[in-house]
Amino acid sequence: METRELRYFVAVAEELHFGRAAERLGIAQPPLSRAIQRLERRLGATLLDRTNRTIALTGAGAVLLREGRAALDAIEAADRRTRRAAAAAGPPPLVLVTKAGASGELLAKLLDAYAAEPGAAEVDVVLCRPGEQEQMLRDGRADVALLHTPFDSTTGLDTEELLTEGQVAILPAGHPLTTRPHLRIADVAALPGLPLPRWPRPDGTYPDGPGLRVRDHAQLLQLIALGRASAVLPESCRAQLGERLAAVPVLDAPQVTTLIAWPPHSRSLALAGLVDVATRL
Repeated sequence: METRELRYFVAVAEELHFGRAAERLGIAQPPLSRAIQRLERRLGATLLDRTNRTIALTGAGAVLLREGRAALDAIEAADRRTRRAAAAAGPPPLVLVTKAGASGELLAKLLDAYAAEPGAAEVDVVLCRPGEQEQMLRDGRADVALLHTPFDSTTGLDTEELLTEGQVAILPAGHPLTTRPHLRIADVAALPGLPLPRWPRPDGTYPDGPGLRVRDHAQLLQLIALGRASAVLPESCRAQLGERLAAVPVLDAPQVTTLIAWPPHSRSLALAGLVDVATRL
């Protein structure tokens, strides 16, 4: 199976329209259709159910879409990591990615402890929007990430759990609910004038809803302090709160687990050292 064929099939499977897929790929539609037919003959499987008006994935097509995306991500990752290694004057730095404003205290401890290790590599920290860090791992822009379940997907990645914690409601200081010993998610969701935020999806778009659009935790905390929003966040965020914010435990919020994650095929000794320090912390 050729990389070109995989790219062609993934485009058709995602668009479910040969014309749009051909436009996306920058080729004419007839050779695209022939390429998919050749791929189906070689695999001995029907990948697409075609009618005059619609296209749908078969069971086999859904498997190839999933596996094809992973294969293309691996190829892109190999390209990026090789170029990074070639551009570095010495050993390439480890690129660690995490959500902006998340796990700040844990990250600081991890970086300090790893820097004290003999032969520690340089670590470049990249802060990103929610959901972006896992894709950066898969496509080679990052070597290691801090992820948070149940919010982030760890499918196809190697992981080690670092910390599990409860969640708290973040409210403006002085709000009447801050005097209560605990809350429930329904209490926070029903607050008049303090809607829960809307986080971007991995593709950068936002879900519909009444809450304000936010990009990162720092922006969110400022909006809460201004009396424009509320949020339910992991317990460790208390370290970022100033006098204008208050935290109240939320009894029925799911626990959040922070993990360190990396691509399963990595053989980097520097990465192994960083993971070892993280698990010891």
